[in-house]
Amino acid sequence: MAPRFNLFCLLLKNLLLSIEVCTFNSYFVYREMKEEQREVLLKKVYHGGCPGCRVEHLKDTQRGLPVRQLFFVWIVVLCNALPISSLFPYLYFMIRDFNIAKTEKDIGYYAGYAGASYMFGRALTSILWGMVADRYGRKPVILVGTASVVIFNTLFGLSLNYWMAISSRFLLGSMSTLLGPIMAYATEIFREEYQALGLSTINTAWGVGLIIGPALGGFLAQPAEKYPNIFSKESIFGRFPYFLPCLCTSVYAFGITIACCWLQETLHTHNENDKLRKNSYNALEAPFCGFNAEETVNEIEANKPTSKESLIKNWPLLSSIFVYCVFSLHDMAYSEIFSLWAVSPRKYGGLSYSTDDVGVVLAISGFGVLVFQLSLYPYLEKLLGPIIICRIAGVLSIPLLAIYPLIAMLSGFSLSLALNCASAMKNVLSVS
Repeated sequence: MAPRFNLFCLLLKNLLLSIEVCTFNSYFVYREMKEEQREVLLKKVYHGGCPGCRVEHLKDTQRGLPVRQLFFVWIVVLCNALPISSLFPYLYFMIRDFNIAKTEKDIGYYAGYAGASYMFGRALTSILWGMVADRYGRKPVILVGTASVVIFNTLFGLSLNYWMAISSRFLLGSMSTLLGPIMAYATEIFREEYQALGLSTINTAWGVGLIIGPALGGFLAQPAEKYPNIFSKESIFGRFPYFLPCLCTSVYAFGITIACCWLQETLHTHNENDKLRKNSYNALEAPFCGFNAEETVNEIEANKPTSKESLIKNWPLLSSIFVYCVFSLHDMAYSEIFSLWAVSPRKYGGLSYSTDDVGVVLAISGFGVLVFQLSLYPYLEKLLGPIIICRIAGVLSIPLLAIYPLIAMLSGFSLSLALNCASAMKNVLSVS
């Protein structure tokens, strides 16, 4: 009996071992099938005729720093910044030469409308151009924006009267399509690890524009008076004393327009929902992992995007937009008022500055912003966070602006030092 019993136990043991091996083999085969299905579900599908897919494929295969894309973003943002910043040093004198103001005190009144016409046109059409960029692509909208700088900025420099100047600035603002699409382009053209670098390139280019723009406007305005040996009063630059800085900006924008013809489009021309594809894998895994498949499918259906969602109910988004509007109003009002205040006569509380003086102050301020963004701001942002920095900047701006009337009482080197420090600090706080 003993040998038979031992033989029976041995057979039973072998049978159980075989069952265990088969179970494990089935498990691993099932897992391998699941992995293959997962790869199929999560695999990126590139459509041959889609420009956005070509960019995605390039991002997946390209390694190293995307210098070419960074360069395109940089030059386009600079093209957007120059028409805005180059105007401030000579706007007061341009309105004065139009002889539309009855008294010298009224020059600031008309200059305010001329400066605001650009932003008014921009506010009217920004959402529309954003919709066009989402429908037809970033590249055509960017090309329209750079081409509009060539046309309307040139017309502004050739303005014969006040109404022509204000109309050309309004049309330039209405066709200003660059900032929004180029920010979207920067988030789409770069790999995830380079997106922060792309967005910081936008701020850097804007800071450079705050340096070059005022310098162009300050040193190149009224060239027949400043450089009579080069420009005669009978030339076109003598008859249109504010055409030269506008011409330089337009020539640069023309070059950018040609360069943007080789810009890569990032908009996808097909509908693809990666989130649903990922959730479909979760539904596939649900029976194996012990979850309820029906609940998972219901969750997928609930997560489907719907067009009925309203942005008006998105309070964090609306609060961010409101804060940005307040700071933008504050920043643009300062930029307009500072230039008018600096060139106004001393008897009216101004500084009696020339276009050269205003250009130098604004250029130094722009350089300070550039240095701050590249050196100090990243460390402060990591230490305090963007919200606390924004609050500190808003609080410090109040006493800083309050000391400007006191600065007007100074003269000589003390005036230049105090004004440059205050202006640089104000621009640093505005970008914080």
